[in-house]
Amino acid sequence: MKDSDRKLFRAKIVDDYVRGRMDRRSFLRGASALGLGAGVLGAGLVRPRPSFAANTTLEPSKDVLAWVKEVSKPFAGTTLRLATESTPPSNAINSQLKQFFEEASGMKVEIEVLPLEQVLQKLTLDIASQLGTYDLYYIDQSWAASVSRDVFDPREQLAEKPDLAMPDYNIDDFLPALVDGIAKYEDRWVGVPYDIPIFIMQYRKDIYDKMGFSAPETLEEYYEQAKAITDEMGPDMFGASGQMKSGHYSLECDWTAWLWGHGGSIFNADGKFSGNDEAGLAAMEYWDRLKATMPPGVTGWTWDGQGQSVAQGVAASMMSWGEFFPYFDDPDATKVSGLMAAARCPKPKALRTVAETGFGEIPGVGHQGGSSLAVSRNSKAPDAAWIFMQWATCYDTQVLITALGGGTGPTRESVYDDERIIANRRVGAGTTRHLDVVRETIAKDMGSEPDLPQWAELSNDTIPVRLGKYFAGEYSSAKEAMDDIAQAADKIVSAG
Repeated sequence: MKDSDRKLFRAKIVDDYVRGRMDRRSFLRGASALGLGAGVLGAGLVRPRPSFAANTTLEPSKDVLAWVKEVSKPFAGTTLRLATESTPPSNAINSQLKQFFEEASGMKVEIEVLPLEQVLQKLTLDIASQLGTYDLYYIDQSWAASVSRDVFDPREQLAEKPDLAMPDYNIDDFLPALVDGIAKYEDRWVGVPYDIPIFIMQYRKDIYDKMGFSAPETLEEYYEQAKAITDEMGPDMFGASGQMKSGHYSLECDWTAWLWGHGGSIFNADGKFSGNDEAGLAAMEYWDRLKATMPPGVTGWTWDGQGQSVAQGVAASMMSWGEFFPYFDDPDATKVSGLMAAARCPKPKALRTVAETGFGEIPGVGHQGGSSLAVSRNSKAPDAAWIFMQWATCYDTQVLITALGGGTGPTRESVYDDERIIANRRVGAGTTRHLDVVRETIAKDMGSEPDLPQWAELSNDTIPVRLGKYFAGEYSSAKEAMDDIAQAADKIVSAG
């Protein structure tokens, strides 16, 4: 298919789905054929509302703003547009920081904060139409392959536009694991790492102390502790929680942590589904036992329900997205402010190497779901957009985002050690006291899903629908369920 035809077809399937002329499965299949990734319908995510820190004295660097003012003179009066998911960086920039950029640059920045599937819809239609409605793209990790030709590689921008390069921008400061897992496709950078949700262990320290527990070091210890808490404190308090809504991408995310943690993988090196092998079935047996320690409503929850079960004092622990931690510490929003602790996820029983998996899958108990920020090749003002992108992702701005809003953690190595971040390691909204755990998880425990066009359909439909049926009792055994997934998955992959 020619690029022009591909873009028109991509726009048509998104428009048909949004207007109700195409069902969910058909949309996923069409999206898969076009290389759209797992984030297509990972929608439904209600990310924690921003819990901004009380410190309002933090302001952008005068040197950075002086550079913005000088380099932006030719672009005064320009309006830049970005559609983004509700993420800690986007929320902090939109609500607290962009005013400084606008005042210095003379530009206006319009940021639309939307559910993830609407971001994809707008991005896809913009690429297909080549209208340049949006100057910058928020790119979920799973879309990188499909949009790599439609955005500028930031390394090329730095090399080709030295007069627009921010002093000390230091592109090498972005954490290498995030560049490889989020921002690269083949030999290209698809923007720079912008946001990094990742699984960490989060638990009620007061309850663990009462039970005589410390953070679990192994998956089996995690289960034993969760069972003991449920046995001792249920039904008012349960030991663990999950994101196990049938047919939802969140259920697939939970599954990967247990699968990878038991030495399994989604695909083997031959590109065949391997979740039904010995390691995969061991993971299912473990998950069954762990589910019995969770609140009864867990099979109806996405990540939001899981987070709320901890925030409202129903569950004592969860292995889930680190961005919840600053929210938990907000005394105006939760019942657990000051009671939570963070730790690395329990160690896997075994771990496959990348060479033993297929399609670039990276096993690791710290499941990641990051994103990049890039300048669109369709932008009518790409140079102005590049100035904003550098400012939005530079060291100083990232420090402010992190110190003011907390969240999943910086994507730059140096930000973790900034004195303003360290000073914010206190109990309260927007805390950064969990970030050492996030950094260590990125370096040592990060797991990334496979990179193949059909992953949208597999991760949002094929796998979570059948897992949901399993937990609803519609299969006689885990093996029957996983064999069914294997048959369906291999058929979808082989169809191309």
